[in-house]
Amino acid sequence: MPYWGHRAGERLTGRNLTNLHTFLVVARHMSFARAADELCLTASAVSHRIARLEGSLHVKLFWRLPREISLTDDGERIFLIMQGAMDSLSEVFQQQADAPVAGPLTLYVRPSIARCWLVPQLGRFAAQYPQVQLDIRVGNERIDYRTRKIDLALCYSSDGFPGLVSTLLMSERIAPVCSPEYARRLALLHTPSRLHACTLLHDVEAWENAAFDAEWRLWAKAAGALDYLPEHSITFDRSDLCVTSALGHGGIAIGRERLVRSHIKRGELVLPFGDFVDCGNHGYYLVHPAHSNMPKRLQVLIDWLRALAGEAAKP
Repeated sequence: MPYWGHRAGERLTGRNLTNLHTFLVVARHMSFARAADELCLTASAVSHRIARLEGSLHVKLFWRLPREISLTDDGERIFLIMQGAMDSLSEVFQQQADAPVAGPLTLYVRPSIARCWLVPQLGRFAAQYPQVQLDIRVGNERIDYRTRKIDLALCYSSDGFPGLVSTLLMSERIAPVCSPEYARRLALLHTPSRLHACTLLHDVEAWENAAFDAEWRLWAKAAGALDYLPEHSITFDRSDLCVTSALGHGGIAIGRERLVRSHIKRGELVLPFGDFVDCGNHGYYLVHPAHSNMPKRLQVLIDWLRALAGEAAKP
C-alpha cells in the first residue's frame, strides 16, 4: 500500500493542488507536450511539476519510456479518483433543477455513421441545447476511457463492451450495392454467381478486430453466396468510402441500410441481389462508463440520439 505524503496528517498544499491538476491534464493526454499546450507551459515546466508532485507524495506516477509515457498502478488509481472528483464537481454546478443544460461534452463516433447520419443533424441539437459545447471526434481506434476524456461513443459492433454501459441505438441490415451502370455492365441483376467478375470493396475496419472481408462474409453466409466471392478487391478503412467508390462504378460494396438508403431512393445505387438481410446483433451502440449520477448534459444527448434513431426507423 503506497504512502502518499511524508508526514502523518499532512495536508495538500496549494502547490500540490496545482501540480495535481497538471498531473490530471498529462494523464488525460498521455503526453507532456500536449498537456503543456493546454496549460500554456513548456513541456519542461510540466515535467518539473510532475517530478515535484511525485517527490512530495513519495509515489511514482508515470513510467517514462523513450517515446511515450504510461501510468503506473498508483498513477492510474489517483487519476481515476481525480477524474471522478472533477466529474462530480462539474455536476454540482449543473444540479439545480432550473439550471440550463450546459458544459462541454465529447462524443466519439465511427467515421461512416458520423458523416452519413449524425453530422447532418447536429444543427438541431445545437439549436435545442445552445449552451452545450459538443465536441465530435471520429476514428476507428479502441477507446481508453481512463486516459481520454470521452463522454459517449457511438460504435458499430455486435459485441458487448466489458466494464462499460452499452445500449443498442439502431439495428442494421446489409446488402451488396453498386451503381446501375456497374450492374448492367457485369450482368449482375439477380445473379450472385456473377460476383466472381466483380471488384469487391471492403471496409477493413467494419468493427473492432474484424477481418478485412468480415462484412462481405457475413452477407455471403446469410445469402448462401460464399462460393462466389472473388479475390480481387479494393480496401478502405471506412464504409462510406466503399460506397463512394461504388457510386463511381469502382466495384460493389456492402451497403449498410441506414447509410445507403438515400442513394437507393435516388437511383444512384441498386441492390443487384435482392433486399437487405439481417446481420445478427450488429448495429449502432451508445457506449459510456457507468455513472453513479448521470450528468444532465450527457443524458439529454443520449435522449436526443434515441429520438433521432426513432425518426430514422420510420418508413
